[in-house]
Amino acid sequence: QVELVESGGGLVQAGGSLRLSCAASGTDLAANVQAWYRQVPGTERELVAAIVGGGITRYLDSVKGRFAISRDKAFKTTWLQMSDLKPEDSGVYYCNVKYPWGNFWGQGTRVTVSS
Repeated sequence: QVELVESGGGLVQAGGSLRLSCAASGTDLAANVQAWYRQVPGTERELVAAIVGGGITRYLDSVKGRFAISRDKAFKTTWLQMSDLKPEDSGVYYCNVKYPWGNFWGQGTRVTVSS
């Protein structure tokens, strides 16, 4: 069973930065897709950023140019560098990792951006 442990959330003022981390354990195999999702109460979880095996990245339009997703060489740790944060970036951020045999989620880390 794969376990994902997230860290790095917190309270920050608008214009500030945070770096989220997601560490995977329970497997030595590389992930196919590593991603970060965000959820705000009353809305569906939305994809914020993703990186696939070849290194191709994808971003939510509203975070392009401000957020950057990256990973380590073993494809076991995923980071989300968030800069120039805005109040609308607030929410619970979930790490998601996809393997050929399964799709796994972290417990979520809360990000609150004050205006």
